[in-house]
Amino acid sequence: MRQIWIPKAGTPDVLQLRETPDPIPGNGEVRLKVAAIGVNFADVLGRMGVYPDAPAMPYVPGYEVSGVVDAVGQGVTNLHDGDRVFALTQFGGYSSMVCVPHKQVFKCYDWMSDYDAAAIPVNYLTAYLALVILGSLRKGDTVLVHGVAGGVGLAALDICKILGAQTIGTASAGKHEFLMERGLNTAVDYRHPDRDYERVVKEITHGRGVNLILDPLGGVHWQKNYRLLAPLGRLIVYGASSMAPAKKRSLLAILLGYFAQPRYTPLQLMDDNKGVLGLNIGHLWTQKDALRDYMAQIVTWYDSAEFRPHVDRVFKLEDAADAHHYLQERQNTGKVLLVP
Repeated sequence: MRQIWIPKAGTPDVLQLRETPDPIPGNGEVRLKVAAIGVNFADVLGRMGVYPDAPAMPYVPGYEVSGVVDAVGQGVTNLHDGDRVFALTQFGGYSSMVCVPHKQVFKCYDWMSDYDAAAIPVNYLTAYLALVILGSLRKGDTVLVHGVAGGVGLAALDICKILGAQTIGTASAGKHEFLMERGLNTAVDYRHPDRDYERVVKEITHGRGVNLILDPLGGVHWQKNYRLLAPLGRLIVYGASSMAPAKKRSLLAILLGYFAQPRYTPLQLMDDNKGVLGLNIGHLWTQKDALRDYMAQIVTWYDSAEFRPHVDRVFKLEDAADAHHYLQERQNTGKVLLVP
């Protein structure tokens, strides 16, 4: 099989295509012939050497794939050769074949494309956990979504539309028209030199703030977003991309981001009537049954045509470095995929 490896930390050009023996599924696993692979910012951080959950290098990145079952291990009764599926892979996904525990594998509907199937797992599960499970999103809430043009951002926008929430999203100006057509209520240009998003959001909400914020930025943004919460508001933190502003690891950016972190105390949270919650889907692999329940709701929405993921661009597996460049340059609007 063919795989993309990260041999050492560095720019996208360190990624290597290698030929390796086909894997054999173990007890409770199935082997998939991969059709499409989701590219996530966590893969980028891992390549840069700043993702603490990544395996020791060298390793194969990748959290999600779609494909066809072509071998079944002992103890698996719910999946069979020829089943079209998508899966959460917990690294190893940048491969033409992959073995996955059967509880992390989900059957595709006949009308679900391979691209849609690969674009759903990480982004929509992250957005669902942030909004519905941790954020207790209700109809009429106002939600601020940072990076709304990215994969998780668009997934969050879809879920907010389904549940009847109002949305404010930060994105570069060139993406605003698409986002408004997609259903975003208010777009904010985070790159505008004279219009800091904190001031703009306060103006939009007449100083009250918002009910829920999804923050993948980290650093000083955690402080700004906490200030933007209305009473009983919830800040969901699920990333720290501001600590990786370039394509190569920057110790200065990491240190600045670390020391910019706020220090919330229980007494402060009580006095302010605000909540700060953290989400790392990579630490939820032991909650497979719960994740399957959440994914079932997401797939039900897909089945009833309440959303379709937006796939921005598809790269060949051997062009994984180009995909990483594209993602880090913030060129994408929606999901970036690889195909073996």
